[in-house]
Amino acid sequence: MSETSPPVVVVGIGADGWDGLAPAARHEIQAADVLMGGTRQLALVPADVPGTRVPWPSPLLPALPGLLAAHRDRRVCVLASGDPMHHGIGTTLVRLLGADRVRVLPHPSSVSLACARLGWALDQAEVVSLVTKPVAALHPAVHHGRRLLVLSAGARTPAEVAALLTERGYGTSPVTVLEHLGGPAERVIAGTAAGWHLPAVQALNIVAVECRADPGTPPMPCTPGLPDTAFEHDGQLTKREVRAVTLSRLAPVPGELLWDVGAGAGSIAVEWMRSHPSCRAVAVESHPQRAARIKRNATALGVPGLHIVTGTAPSALTGLPAPDAIFIGGGATRPGVLTTCWDSLRPGGRLVVNAVTLESEALLTTWHNTLGGDLTRLTVSRATPIGAFTGWRTMMPVTIWTVTKPEEPA
Repeated sequence: MSETSPPVVVVGIGADGWDGLAPAARHEIQAADVLMGGTRQLALVPADVPGTRVPWPSPLLPALPGLLAAHRDRRVCVLASGDPMHHGIGTTLVRLLGADRVRVLPHPSSVSLACARLGWALDQAEVVSLVTKPVAALHPAVHHGRRLLVLSAGARTPAEVAALLTERGYGTSPVTVLEHLGGPAERVIAGTAAGWHLPAVQALNIVAVECRADPGTPPMPCTPGLPDTAFEHDGQLTKREVRAVTLSRLAPVPGELLWDVGAGAGSIAVEWMRSHPSCRAVAVESHPQRAARIKRNATALGVPGLHIVTGTAPSALTGLPAPDAIFIGGGATRPGVLTTCWDSLRPGGRLVVNAVTLESEALLTTWHNTLGGDLTRLTVSRATPIGAFTGWRTMMPVTIWTVTKPEEPA
């Protein structure tokens, strides 16, 4: 849209429809030449409002720039559900047009309405959106004593949430489904995860969960160092103690991207992504069976968005987005792997390489002499039974090289 075009006005509308809108919001809708929105939102506007109604096409995102361009010189009002800036179309429009070209008039979000009905403090409840994600994305948020507000993808989401909680050992967790919040068809359904019996509810719903772990359910924290048993593996796994140290050197920061090269079971990539919902990772693994196993681990541990590349480095790294951190857990001695990884790393990024063989350790020593960083040798012993007694069993020592790529001069 041009600088002279009127700004796009985004109006949040609730299930209470026209009656629930403030006078300023009604004015913008009545003054618009074009009303855009979902079929449900457009149907809430009285028939005598004159603007041309344009329902969202499907899929929306690819069509949105052309749709806005087609009406660039007209007053456009976009109708959104609840608060347009909370997992809504408002953020998309700002990203496309810029904040100065979008004016937002929000309505209370479903999250705010749910907290009002439940008597929950909004700042003490974690919001998880499953609108565009599989239910497995809920896993990292499930912890004893936490309150969750789950934005549903549709009618079957509550049953899927209840099944996940039950499978995780949280079957006693109270589950409350709130349908059509704020509208005349509002309904509240309460139960427990294990006792949930409704395969489907009204499509417009939000799910409230009070997480309660069943006795004996182990915690699954988002800090590095999950138990080795949390991962399906064939022995190619960065062990718990080494994994915790390795991730501390990789230093995950919200929004950053990791390459996990020679990923094995994918444990480093999985735990990187579990550290924050915005962390992203690419797991590169040459063995197809292991790559399939990584996918299962990512789903089971709540990061189904992990990008898996089945191929051999360095060729498999071609075309991948530049990473903020790289971990090489296998294949460091393969020609070109270290060079490609170092060249691909963003300035200020971290490279961490683990070595267990003399050959790979010698290679790291050479690179350390050239680029600096630090070398650490880690030896871990675990207590194991020896007959009727207990003794220490020492795992193979691991050499860890960590180096930060210099920032480019200003």
